[in-house]
Amino acid sequence: MGVLGCGVLVFALFFQCHSRSVQNPMFRFKRFQENAWSDPNDCSRTRQPFVLSNSLNFSLDIRIPGVIPTESDSYYCMAVPVPTSREAYIVDFVPHASMDTAHHMILYGCKTPYATQGYWDCGKELGTCRDQAKIMYAWARNAPPTKLPKDVGFKVGGDTRINYFVLQIHYGDAKNFRDHHRDCSGLTLRMTSKPQPFIAGIYLMMSVDTVIPPGKKVTNADIACTYTSSPMHPFAFRTHTHSLGKVVSGYRVRNGQWTQIGRQSPLLPQAFYSATNTIDVINGDILAARCVFTGEGRTTITQIGGTSNDEMCNFYIMYYMDNNRAVPYMNCRDEGSSELFQNIPSEANIPIPVSPDHMMSMKHESAPHKDAVELQEPKRDEEVPDQGAHLVEVSDWSEAELQLGQVSGLALNSNGDLIIFHRGDHKWGFNTFNFNGIYQQRDLGPIQQSTIVVVDPVKGKVLKASGRNMFYMPHGITTDKDDNYWVTDVALHQVFKLGSDGKDRQLLVLGEAFEPGSDKKHFCQPTDVAVDPVTGNVFVSDGYCNSRILKFSPEGKYISHWGAGSSDRKRRVSFSIPHSLAFLPDKRELCVADRDNGRIQCFMADTGEFVKEIKKDQFGGEVFAIAYSPAQGGLIYAVNGVPQDGQVEPLQGFVISYSTKEILDTFSPDTQEFKVPHDIVVTADGSVFVGDAATDSVMKFVQSAKAEHRSVKKGGIEVQEIEETETFVQANLKPLPKFPAQHPVATVQKIQEPPQKQHQQPLAAPEEKETTKTVANQSAQGVSTAIITTLLLIPLVVVIAIGAFIRWKRGRMYSDDCQVKLEPSGSAGGILGKIRGKAAGSLNLGNFFATHKGYTRHGFDRLSTEGSDLEKDDEDGTDSENEEYSAPPPPMSSS
Repeated sequence: MGVLGCGVLVFALFFQCHSRSVQNPMFRFKRFQENAWSDPNDCSRTRQPFVLSNSLNFSLDIRIPGVIPTESDSYYCMAVPVPTSREAYIVDFVPHASMDTAHHMILYGCKTPYATQGYWDCGKELGTCRDQAKIMYAWARNAPPTKLPKDVGFKVGGDTRINYFVLQIHYGDAKNFRDHHRDCSGLTLRMTSKPQPFIAGIYLMMSVDTVIPPGKKVTNADIACTYTSSPMHPFAFRTHTHSLGKVVSGYRVRNGQWTQIGRQSPLLPQAFYSATNTIDVINGDILAARCVFTGEGRTTITQIGGTSNDEMCNFYIMYYMDNNRAVPYMNCRDEGSSELFQNIPSEANIPIPVSPDHMMSMKHESAPHKDAVELQEPKRDEEVPDQGAHLVEVSDWSEAELQLGQVSGLALNSNGDLIIFHRGDHKWGFNTFNFNGIYQQRDLGPIQQSTIVVVDPVKGKVLKASGRNMFYMPHGITTDKDDNYWVTDVALHQVFKLGSDGKDRQLLVLGEAFEPGSDKKHFCQPTDVAVDPVTGNVFVSDGYCNSRILKFSPEGKYISHWGAGSSDRKRRVSFSIPHSLAFLPDKRELCVADRDNGRIQCFMADTGEFVKEIKKDQFGGEVFAIAYSPAQGGLIYAVNGVPQDGQVEPLQGFVISYSTKEILDTFSPDTQEFKVPHDIVVTADGSVFVGDAATDSVMKFVQSAKAEHRSVKKGGIEVQEIEETETFVQANLKPLPKFPAQHPVATVQKIQEPPQKQHQQPLAAPEEKETTKTVANQSAQGVSTAIITTLLLIPLVVVIAIGAFIRWKRGRMYSDDCQVKLEPSGSAGGILGKIRGKAAGSLNLGNFFATHKGYTRHGFDRLSTEGSDLEKDDEDGTDSENEEYSAPPPPMSSS
């Protein structure tokens, strides 16, 4: 009886622990959070499904069932049915893979996969889907989870024609499997059956006719289509080429104005990055994309196709639309007209430098090629800037000593000459203005020296000078497309347009001399001017007394004005001395150095709509001046200043990524110190000039030629730029033998009401043997001494039998009613599918190339996309236990 009672007790304790862990979903959810990034190659652990606290939310775990690739560049697929017949929405993608094992993963949605059981070789004869394969997600290089905006989801199930998910995994180097371990890489889909107000979709732009001549330095592939659907809102983008691609850029074109959606090097991890600008796309807009290729290193022509010797040009736009009018999958493959692309921003032609250590590992590509920086085709004969280099001072850059007063403004003309605006013998002191901003030293008369000096930016030689007897207290200066000067005088409270011929001709005057005001015809100490090179519209920052930006027509007619912006409209903070302006022609934006608020704010130039704010602790509370370069997707140059309450951070210059808002570089002079760095400009070759109002000097900075190892952040990815030659290894693809049956690895928890909370005693994972023993001992407390003694006398065969039963029980993932079983498919059947029609603008990439221009399908599905990533929000991550999805604010249209 003692032996029998002991056996009953052991089994009762085991089933009690197991049943509680199964019944309580939060226990499983906690364990999933702890192990979500654990070794994906460990196929021994049972991975339980889980539910969220909201009964409408559930998750689907998709894992490749323990494969052992024997050849490099192997591609394997498995299909999993959508776990509900009703409509459901994917809101998060959580990968479980390591770049040491899996080169990339792609998730497709379709109605009919090539097989519905097991897994198959999908890199050769068989593809992913028999009908339209819709790319929904991609992962590479240890990209973090991808979380969609709140109230946005990919719609599946129901009448969407997405009844199956197909997971494709590319295994790059077979040497990773020399120890014959099995791989269980995959991903978790976090889903909800709650209808989402906004539907996510993918708009794919792809070139189909581009030919890259051998040895040609630059070949462009241009794609453009007129958008004809309901308004969509891009929130992410992804680029894709093979090894010959250098940069891929996508734009919205509206009324001739190009607005960037995204730009990235396809040799970096081909992830989904946040869109550069918050815009909408409406009926009649044009979506345009350019891929820049090089044919250097090739001896034959390269065409668009799916084989390892072909190329591709893809630009993916991830967007959302209103649920009632959503078209979730669209594509464009029309060649763009040369007339349209004559106006593409110059940034699209400038490749992004990528070090070999951080580029996508493309072992199937073999053509070596030179550094990407050499590929730029500038409009003028100018050196291509390497904006990643550290800026250092050039001492004694001016061969002749410049006779300057307080340097208040800097500008460049169309020849690249440096224009200096200074105050001669007038100085701004404590008694210069009264509390109302009225100038107190009119009896001094205007400055008799030439206040506008044009110098050679290389040697500092004075080329011409003007501006005598015109100004009392110069401040800001800029030029327009005709090289006219636009200047401000804080004493006169006026803005002047002057000819650059040296004759001091006043072409236009805004404001009343010595009369400050805050209406449409008056300024109060205006600080700077910016001019739209396309429309000629004029923007004035006004200024020390007023906190506003005014917009005028080229003829000086008032158009509009606005104050400060805010990402949180409930906490709108007005400007505190808008001190400097920079116009961003490629983005159609105006950025403002809000001096005493220590921030940079950017606005849509056409509407004044707030776009973004850049505010860093390193600014020390003051931003005096800014300048802009379109290189690398947009770089903002800034200098800080000394606040009245004392300086904590040092005075220095900053190079800031427009897209990520990260500081890429800081710089300061070596031969002297910044005292009052008042204005800054950046030239086409990346040289930077800073005018200092306290030292009456202009300092020059250039990129260090010795900086061979440096670190910058691009698109949220840390990139170590090391000047090396890019090399690739050719790998031959061979058929793989059939695999034996594996355990099911795709699991889903049925939608159900959350069970009642109860005491949890978790069932330990196999590797946690010591923990298991501890739990068993604690559970056995209180058992009588007689039973414990009897346990010690149990025959060894009974102990072995119990252990075998426990291992068998742990090996089962789910009960039969919620288990998705997978068996090896053996043969998926069928031959290469053809295009079966164009449903709602969708496109089966693999089937398209199977029939287009005689291209073979070999290798296409595996190359159609190779990575995914979105920057993870620390405050609103993907791992919250009780995820609440609230609707995003209605996107504001930006013309």
